[in-house]
Amino acid sequence: MNSARPSRLTVPNLLTCFRFVAAPGLLWLAWYGYPMAFMSLLAVAFLSDLLDGLVARLTGQVSQFGATLDSWADVITYLTIAVCCWWLWPDVVQRELLYVTLVVASCLLPAIAGLSKFGRFTSYHTWGVKIAAAAMCSTFYLLFLGGPAWPFRVAAVICIAAAIEEIALTLLLSEPESNVRSIWDMLKRLACHKS
Repeated sequence: MNSARPSRLTVPNLLTCFRFVAAPGLLWLAWYGYPMAFMSLLAVAFLSDLLDGLVARLTGQVSQFGATLDSWADVITYLTIAVCCWWLWPDVVQRELLYVTLVVASCLLPAIAGLSKFGRFTSYHTWGVKIAAAAMCSTFYLLFLGGPAWPFRVAAVICIAAAIEEIALTLLLSEPESNVRSIWDMLKRLACHKS
């Protein structure tokens, strides 16, 4: 009997792949000094990040491959944003360097922890990460379009808190898992298995 492997060419995965395709475009727009076009394309990339998981759940196409692909796309997107902002708004990045560094670290450190322990990126997609991403997306535009800096600073701290939770999950787990709601859910599950 032929057991066909599920296709990886799904709508959620295509939405995720858009961020890989958008990264060179974002870099090009930033390098040549098109801030509004950069912000527009980035908004579409953020929207694809919002929709990929939602579409996956609604269509029953949640997969380990999709979760891992999403994690790679997140890392690529956030590193691209950091470079582009340096090119487009060096004075703002210089002024907010501590908080920009916190945001970049919040993306890189959990990825490094996962690679170190499991040999691959983790894809927990905790509620903390979702809240951090929403906070970052909204305050990013506020900061780089001339608004106050304090919301971005608060979002950067939320990002670090979410990263700490992800690193703690990596330390607790013996094998990588996808789509873990929170460390509290994981601790409850571990306690149930022990009792």
